[in-house]
Amino acid sequence: MHPDRFHLTLTSEGRPVAHGWWGSEAIARGMLPIWIGKWGELPDARVTLTDEETGTVLTTWPEEA
Repeated sequence: MHPDRFHLTLTSEGRPVAHGWWGSEAIARGMLPIWIGKWGELPDARVTLTDEETGTVLTTWPEEA
């Protein structure tokens, strides 16, 4: 397991605000509601979880319409 495999990115108005990396997808997914609660009211906030090993975007918030 790579310690930096699962990458959370927070952007506001298209600019990076915060990054976090975890080796466990479950832990990274558990951080989503924390980040959303803490920073979700930033202008045009978006949180993205990516599997850096495969390049796959696992989830985004808010969800794409």
